[in-house]
Amino acid sequence: MFGGTTAGKVVTEQSSMQMAAVYSCVRILAEAVAGLPLHCYKYRDGGGKEKAVDHPLYFLLHDEPNSEMTSFVFRETLMTHLLLWGNAYAQIIRNGKGEVVGLYPLMPDKMTVNRDQNKEIYYLYTVDSGPQVRLSKAEVLHIPGLGFDGLVGYSPIAMAKNAIGMAIACEEYGAKFFANGANPGGVLEHPGTLKDPVRIRESWNATFGGSSNASKVAVLEEGMKYSPISIRRG
Repeated sequence: MFGGTTAGKVVTEQSSMQMAAVYSCVRILAEAVAGLPLHCYKYRDGGGKEKAVDHPLYFLLHDEPNSEMTSFVFRETLMTHLLLWGNAYAQIIRNGKGEVVGLYPLMPDKMTVNRDQNKEIYYLYTVDSGPQVRLSKAEVLHIPGLGFDGLVGYSPIAMAKNAIGMAIACEEYGAKFFANGANPGGVLEHPGTLKDPVRIRESWNATFGGSSNASKVAVLEEGMKYSPISIRRG
């Protein structure tokens, strides 16, 4: 949550994805990176290198980082987190011998990066049920985006919140404009005193509001006059 914008809209990582431009950019970049080949290699004694298909990490990175997702989905998820929050996190699961046996994405908005009294980095992750779990550097794969300290990346959405907020406001204005029959708002003027102005307003909107009612001919009675509200130019 980044607070309000100059356009008056509250922009978050989730709400920004409702913008077609943001969604398309994130999808294209995330899918492009996820589709790149990812192999582990080992050096030969005589020089050169070859795929280390027998290495435990090869299957995790190339095929299946965990039992719930493929390598493509895993990398697509991390890239999406990186593009929206500026950071991507994954929990590293190890067996009793210390070997990596699983990688699980963690939500960036639930993660906090800190340093202890010895200046060692540790992570605090808030689980859905509420408590925080402390994780060491060895338990977290952290990919930071652009930032000032090289430790935590800044959210691209937060940096561009005013531009995105203006785009959301323009889209909402356009939608409401066409829902109103592509006509600006107006004022119904009556020479006398109206007994039930609410009923008249509702009747007018029901008859002439909406794009399906555009260009209908209005018949005004009792000396009523319709004056559209417009912005003076010049």
